[in-house]
Amino acid sequence: MATTTLDAAPNLGALYAKATVTAWGRGGALPDDRVARTGVEVDRAHLAEYARVCRLPFGDVLPATYPHMLAFPLQMVLMSDRAFPLALPGLVHVRNRIEQLAPVPVAARLDLEVWAERFATHRSGATVDLCASVSTGGAEVWRSRSTYLARGASAPAGAEAADVDVHVGALDRAVATWRVPDDAGRRYAKVSGDVNPIHLSGLTAKAFGFKRAIAHGMWVKARALGAVANRLPEAFAYDVQFKKPLFLPSTVTLSTAQVDGGWDLAVRNAKSGSDHLLGTIRPQ
Repeated sequence: MATTTLDAAPNLGALYAKATVTAWGRGGALPDDRVARTGVEVDRAHLAEYARVCRLPFGDVLPATYPHMLAFPLQMVLMSDRAFPLALPGLVHVRNRIEQLAPVPVAARLDLEVWAERFATHRSGATVDLCASVSTGGAEVWRSRSTYLARGASAPAGAEAADVDVHVGALDRAVATWRVPDDAGRRYAKVSGDVNPIHLSGLTAKAFGFKRAIAHGMWVKARALGAVANRLPEAFAYDVQFKKPLFLPSTVTLSTAQVDGGWDLAVRNAKSGSDHLLGTIRPQ
């Protein structure tokens, strides 16, 4: 296993271009390389814009979903490399689990490390997990696991089945209605750097089999977190499954229920009732 430590955040546009050019003919096993950065400082202006786009509180502690903004570019380094077995364009985020082990001060200097694991079979193709760990002062304070689906791809022989399901209790009462505009994907892409074509426009989404652009799963997750952000324990796990794509534009509802000192959440289509996101928040 080799770890590459970067001096600065990579250029995401360049990485997407590289991934697109090298998309064909990929295969093989997952590389065991890791990518890291040390002493990372949070840009308060970027954090404020992220909080605005996701409707999250802005203060002296990072929202639990924000460290993903710092780790994702490093994960992109892994996924855009020719050694990564799945083509990045068109990958669909199907599950994300975040563990906030302690509140993360905005002023903290952060050490980041990312890697890939769990190349698994799925009824629609193959999945892979991109993992991240964030530490400050030598102590881990945050970790995450993002599961991505490559439709039509094949996992290595003997691979285990993917685990993408998150189970919630009955959530029958909507507590909020969101009208999600057609530019929601572009607005989140601007702040996150995640310019996967399936999120940007109907034209680019259709090239990957979607009838319209779809919202970023991590935007939906962050927006749902904002609804309960002031009623959370200091340490918790926030686990979500991204179900049916949230096509843009759409009107959706948010349902919540307090469970075991945490929450169950669901984001659903306001007309059909179809689930877009199912999530649980539990104390750690």
